[in-house]
Amino acid sequence: MSAIVPTPSYVSGIGPQPLLYRTVGEVLAFAAQHWPERDALVVCHQGLRLTYRELDERVTALARSLLAWGLNPGDRVAIWSPNNSQWILTLFAAARAGLILVNINPAYRTSELQHTLRNVGCRALILAPSYKASDFVSIVRSLLPDGSMLGAGRINCPAFPKLELLVQLGDEPIERFLSFEELQDCGAGVANDRLDALGRELDPDQPINVQFTSGTTGLPKGATLTHFNIVNNGYFVGEGMRFGPEDRVCIPVPLYHCFGMVLGVLAVVTHGSTMVFPSESFEPEAVLRAVAAERCTALYGVPTMFIAELEHPNFREFDLSSLRTGVMAGAPCPIAVMRRVVNEMHMREVTICYGMTETGPVSFQSHVNDPLEKRVSTVGRIHPHLQVKIVDAQGRVVPRGSPGELLTRGYSVMRGYWGDPDRTAEVIDPACWMHTGDLAVLDDEGYCNIVGRVKDMIIRGGENIYPREIEEFLYRHPKVLDVAVVGIFDRRYGEEVCAVIRLREGVTADPDEVRAFCRGQIAHYKVPKYVRFVSEFPLTVSGKVQKYLLREQIEREMGIRREGTA
Repeated sequence: MSAIVPTPSYVSGIGPQPLLYRTVGEVLAFAAQHWPERDALVVCHQGLRLTYRELDERVTALARSLLAWGLNPGDRVAIWSPNNSQWILTLFAAARAGLILVNINPAYRTSELQHTLRNVGCRALILAPSYKASDFVSIVRSLLPDGSMLGAGRINCPAFPKLELLVQLGDEPIERFLSFEELQDCGAGVANDRLDALGRELDPDQPINVQFTSGTTGLPKGATLTHFNIVNNGYFVGEGMRFGPEDRVCIPVPLYHCFGMVLGVLAVVTHGSTMVFPSESFEPEAVLRAVAAERCTALYGVPTMFIAELEHPNFREFDLSSLRTGVMAGAPCPIAVMRRVVNEMHMREVTICYGMTETGPVSFQSHVNDPLEKRVSTVGRIHPHLQVKIVDAQGRVVPRGSPGELLTRGYSVMRGYWGDPDRTAEVIDPACWMHTGDLAVLDDEGYCNIVGRVKDMIIRGGENIYPREIEEFLYRHPKVLDVAVVGIFDRRYGEEVCAVIRLREGVTADPDEVRAFCRGQIAHYKVPKYVRFVSEFPLTVSGKVQKYLLREQIEREMGIRREGTA
């Protein structure tokens, strides 16, 4: 009698809709043709409202201006700004003109900006004057020696041989910068026929976007994405939520990130829905106000954003009954938070998305019809037209139900890291599988659960411990608002479990109470040896907890030095 062959952890996505073969510019043109008078863009903090016809007209004018200034198809244009209407105009105008948009994280500082501009060879930089405590203009000037800024935005700097144009956003003129309004006025001499001819030459398989992504070490890497990558990924995200022209989507996540640009903008525009931006960066009350005022049907956010909205003192004052769906993504989604979003924010059809910048970004998404238990405990099933497998350390596909590294293959996988074939080869293998570095489990129905990062997995005395599992358990504690579990260096066991906890307002707790809550409920080696209470976590701009910084901070406070470090 032959042995029973276990089902392998491999899935291939199918669906009734074929892949779209359109450029980003064609996506907007299609929407303007089919839904010309519907709201396309609402930017609350700028008091701006544009229909699809109006948005298409402004984008066309800006694309003509970019060509008139002398930019050519394939040139790179960087944008360094929080969320605003100019960001949206620049995205679509660059696509129309055949340019490659380079997204720069507003959290970047001097060395990161320098690396980004040089690595990609940007010809133009469009920037906000400042963001929060960062003076963008001063940072740029610190990189450009005296005499290299020639006025009217023109630059001649040997340190940045490709960079020729600086464009500023904002109402106050800045010496030697070209204003965005002045840039928009440059296109009068460019005929629409030239833009139309250029559009016929553009190919959806050409690069449209470079998004920089960083690990815990090393310089940022520029993930190069094509029109085909991001148009289709946005389209299928919207399909997963059943978007249509009647939907109004609140997007408080940053545009520089795939969450805002692809899951947000392109999911909306491919379905003729409305984009609503509540503020230039995340503010929980601004989100609640925008949802209520604009009668939004969908809301996006990472778990920390939803927690902030739910915990806002004025939460009950806002009518959120128009909400139906949305996306919670960007970080593991606590089950307890997901249940509150469904019950208290009326988002009964909320979906979970999982992916990474290098995969366009979404590979898995829960569906609005999925059972609630699946929507609160998994990241859903594979997206159409994609493949995923889960492998062990030797690269062998593991059986269903076993953890391993998740690999993705298909239309969404990036072209590679810009100008860096060696780092590209480290993550995309010869069979075109993208190695995500995430630990995952596939169940028998094809639902995926992300159990952690390969690099975040805690190895204690030979036992593999997945922080996500402990975090989900600790969310059950009535005093716990948010929690992050990290591994702390230990000479005997290699690592010990440390739970870092944000408590609910007005309560206190001590480490022994937390450990007592765990004992007898989870395996003894998973019970946190260390418990720390904090008022806030170190976060990325997109709201992800920076666990490596948290780990370093705690080890420093405890006087622990990892072996091999100074």
